[in-house]
Amino acid sequence: MTGVSGILLIFLIACALGVSLTRNLLTSVVIYMSFSVVMTIIWITLESPDLAITEAAVGTGITTLLYVLALKKIHAIDARRKARKEGGGAEHDV
Repeated sequence: MTGVSGILLIFLIACALGVSLTRNLLTSVVIYMSFSVVMTIIWITLESPDLAITEAAVGTGITTLLYVLALKKIHAIDARRKARKEGGGAEHDV
């Protein structure tokens, strides 16, 4: 394993832990998107361009878009902004 692959794997584990430990849903979606980007780079280094393209399109693009739209639909993003405007703290985390 090269040094770059090791760093990518460590970042991949950090993203997985970050998604599961983050309380803010929008932050979790952004971390998940970075997980997919790193996974795309790993597929490229493993010389699997078909899987890399699929991961980039589905994991980074479509899935992230669907998650953000779902958060918007359930008003999770709007509730977070409203809580910030009202001076709310951590007790209003969505």
